[in-house]
Amino acid sequence: MPQARLRTERLDLVPLSEEHLPFLVELNSDPVVLRHLFTRALRPEETEERMQKWIRVAKETEALGKWIGYADGEAVGLYMFEPPDNPPLTDAAELGYRLPQRHWRKGYAKEGSLELLRHGFEDLGIDRVIAQTMAVNEASRATMVSVGMSFVRAFHEDFEEPLAGHADGEVEYEITREAWWASEQSR
Repeated sequence: MPQARLRTERLDLVPLSEEHLPFLVELNSDPVVLRHLFTRALRPEETEERMQKWIRVAKETEALGKWIGYADGEAVGLYMFEPPDNPPLTDAAELGYRLPQRHWRKGYAKEGSLELLRHGFEDLGIDRVIAQTMAVNEASRATMVSVGMSFVRAFHEDFEEPLAGHADGEVEYEITREAWWASEQSR
């Protein structure tokens, strides 16, 4: 099954394709946006290389992958729903999001994440979704909680070039299909 195009009240989530490269280059050129992921902004050629890999991986994993979210015709974020790789898991998907600063605090991370959770649990039959971030990334952690995810664990990763806040470690949150379904029933 290929990646689905998804819709919410304000967002159109389009599977990542080569036409999204200019938006990704802009997104990955902001060191503030990337401060919890990399020690610097990415060069355009690094972003293009990553995008090509992401598109290949999406074809291999079929329904999972990355989406670009549009609101009123403008790209507002990168949304990720993929097989976890830290550690590799076969019973879960990993949720992620990255938005340009001009679209922070507008609810787009939450709205897109809720739609990916719905898609994963209802359409794809996934049993569990995780999300990971640096412990110091309070905004991302708040989004995880706002979509119904619960804290699971703290852990430390080794980095060749540690990021600011690295000493505080990483955190993982999760939501199961049962917990998601119970929260949907109470809405």
